[in-house]
Amino acid sequence: MILYILRQNKNEVSAAFGKWFAYPVIEETIDLDGLAGHMANHNTPFSKGAIKGMLTDMVSCIKELLLEGKNVKIADLAIFSIGIKNRGGAESEDKFSTSANIKGVKLRARATGELTPKALDLSATLKKASATTKAVTPDDDPQP
Repeated sequence: MILYILRQNKNEVSAAFGKWFAYPVIEETIDLDGLAGHMANHNTPFSKGAIKGMLTDMVSCIKELLLEGKNVKIADLAIFSIGIKNRGGAESEDKFSTSANIKGVKLRARATGELTPKALDLSATLKKASATTKAVTPDDDPQP
């Protein structure tokens, strides 16, 4: 079940000013060690340590492949790729420079297979979080 809280948009220049939006409540962040332990409890012949080692190597390899300009698809999870954060366009191809026109790079993840937005909509259960919910709420993200 996905818990959510409601927050009002307070950005006066936004067309959504004053409207209320739902945000997911994140109760916990699971690290690789926690994920390995969770996976080891699912009737696998591998130990938590073996699983954590494989996951650690997977993360390292995904980083390496992304930095080589490749996309990495993990079925029913996401396609990971690198995006470029542009500062602004150059007047011409000759006037383009990475230092002046590129702000940096970013990691992108597009849901795929069983995790597509449509599939999530069908299987997700939402419930408003109560005031007594012991949970960490999202940081003050920019409102839509």
